[in-house]
Amino acid sequence: MGSGRCPLHCYGGCSVSRRAFIKGSTAFLAGSSLLAGCNSFSNQKIVGKPIRPCGPASQCTPTIRAAFVRRREEYGMWWPGAVYDGEAARTMYAGKMAETAAQLGAKLELRPEPIYTREEGQAWLAQAEADHADGLVLVMLDRQQHSWPTAQKVAASDIPSIIFSPLGTSFTTNTVHLADTPGCVVYSTNDFGQAAYGMKMLCARARMRNTRCVVLRGNQRKDAPLADTGITLRYIPAGDFIEEYRRTPDSEEILAMADSYMRRARKRIGASRQDVINGLKSYYVAGRLLEREGGDAITMDCLGALGKIDVSLPCIAWSRMNDDGIPAACEADTGAVASLVMTHYLFDRPGFQQDPVADTADDTIIGAHCSCATRLNGYAAPPEPFDIKHHHGNRDAVPRTIWREGQRVTSIDLLPGNATQPSTVLVSAGTVTDNMEVPPSGGCVVSVKVKFDGNQEVLSFPGFHQIFFYGDYKEHVRDFCQLCGFEAQVV
Repeated sequence: MGSGRCPLHCYGGCSVSRRAFIKGSTAFLAGSSLLAGCNSFSNQKIVGKPIRPCGPASQCTPTIRAAFVRRREEYGMWWPGAVYDGEAARTMYAGKMAETAAQLGAKLELRPEPIYTREEGQAWLAQAEADHADGLVLVMLDRQQHSWPTAQKVAASDIPSIIFSPLGTSFTTNTVHLADTPGCVVYSTNDFGQAAYGMKMLCARARMRNTRCVVLRGNQRKDAPLADTGITLRYIPAGDFIEEYRRTPDSEEILAMADSYMRRARKRIGASRQDVINGLKSYYVAGRLLEREGGDAITMDCLGALGKIDVSLPCIAWSRMNDDGIPAACEADTGAVASLVMTHYLFDRPGFQQDPVADTADDTIIGAHCSCATRLNGYAAPPEPFDIKHHHGNRDAVPRTIWREGQRVTSIDLLPGNATQPSTVLVSAGTVTDNMEVPPSGGCVVSVKVKFDGNQEVLSFPGFHQIFFYGDYKEHVRDFCQLCGFEAQVV
């Protein structure tokens, strides 16, 4: 890991390995603002009461069923052997699971006694399925008899599962059969941080499947599922936003927030104070619509609905919403919504939806868009510096966030599946090399240049509206895809 921050709150240009990330997961979970149900702003006073998600996900308490499995008799000569203190391990891991569940805001139901027989394992699993548990955690305290057959049954269940195998409780001959099982992730290690991250993935999946996203597009109302993500898309007419905007006055709260943004900005170019006020009005309009519709996230056909009228594009409002932990996507892109939701629930930070531009001079990808959050290090961390400029359409107010050069970043792009094909997640990791000036370049105001790992030809870099976010979490995203049954494609 790079310069001295914990794995999910890196202030330096760090490259966080999967091992280092998961080792720090417990410390990360303890400090997560999301887990406490609020987003604390540190170091810099942010004016304006933040709006909150109002949908089913905001009220979701994931239920995790957990159990230990072992034979009843002493270990003796068979692994893990008489040298292993199974009761001490059970006490320790039970405490760690309870602590992690509390930090995650999850309900942990731990079986009072270990699973001692195959029949007990089958009964425990059947009850979890009947009760529609959100996730299973099976902790291996043995390698013999019914232990791994029980793990195989748990992995084959329709309930997503984490198998945690402390060293001494498995050979690779045990784990090989489960390594690539959709819906199950196996962690074989003494480091409980891996199991803690597994529990976080179970909670993220449960909350994602309860997420309702308000989609402002067209003129019809309807609810529709977003492929196999579990996200519900609530389409409402874009005119609802316009009507609400036009009857919203320039309140003292909006004016104070606008003045705060202008004070905190490094500089303001082109955009007037009124432009900032007009843009931040959309923040409160969106909040009222989220409350009315019971939404956890939002996206809008912004260019189609507002591009030809005098209502401000909501670029700065969407930036603030993502800073507040409300996934807000541009252009009614529902795949981008799902990617932002994943980033939010897994890593407690906002992502940046962007248009990829190839630079063949140095084989980099420039992520360009006009709405970018500032709290790239995490909701509870200080914001990155930003300028206020006009949109590339030479109108409205846009925060141009300055990305830290040398910072490791991850890119994800969820491509929704269909009835016969699971969703695919394109994932890659790279390093920020520059923030392009626009102008003299053309295009979107926020234009961050990234050199991605690997040998992908930049002219054919796959996907569009990918989500960039701070940290090297390619392997962690892959684990989540396996848990959810998505296809992960490393770019």
